[in-house]
Amino acid sequence: MGTALASTDKQVTELLDRLHEKYPDTTISLRFSNRLELLIAVILSAQCTDERVNSVTADLFEKYDGPAAYAEADQDELATDINSITYYNNKASYIRDACQQLLEEHDGEVPDTMAELTDLSGVGRKTANVVLQHGHDVVEGVVVDTHVQRLTRRLDLTEKSNPEAIERELMDTIPENEWQQLTHLYISHGRAVCTARNPDCKDCVLEDICPSSKVDNERDLASGEPWS
Repeated sequence: MGTALASTDKQVTELLDRLHEKYPDTTISLRFSNRLELLIAVILSAQCTDERVNSVTADLFEKYDGPAAYAEADQDELATDINSITYYNNKASYIRDACQQLLEEHDGEVPDTMAELTDLSGVGRKTANVVLQHGHDVVEGVVVDTHVQRLTRRLDLTEKSNPEAIERELMDTIPENEWQQLTHLYISHGRAVCTARNPDCKDCVLEDICPSSKVDNERDLASGEPWS
């Protein structure tokens, strides 16, 4: 029990099969109706829950219609509109600047390449991957958020801690047709069972192939710390 399978390929195949069965309909939980709304929602979601973002964007998307509205918004007013979001001042600035870039460089449209997206203010590779996948139906990589980082390390699929390094390893080990869905599966499992502080290992569908299982392992491979 609590032991990774003999090869990475077998480990990956087994965990994907089990998670697909457990979470057959999992998908992105951010709410949006167009590419700009998706971009803004993902910028806001950094170090913030999707639930909180959705509660804020319900009013935000009603108030601001299109990139010009954000680009021309008063910084303090926009910050106040999102002040229940973590780092709201910085994120308000990112949104204003990114929308100005959209107007000046992309005719007001959200671009469809990794390079163009990551040139936007406040947009890193994770955000760009989400926008590409769910805004443009382009799967160029794996979205590595905190859940993906934690589960990938706990399942001993990487020892890396940098998200981009983890993404490179996942792209080498996960079938390309699973790159997008892997993130949703990990997020669903991370929220429901494999939480950061107190994972429910006894009721986990991956317990017997997880070398971080508290049932019979002493250390959390995600943090490197002993289980308390």
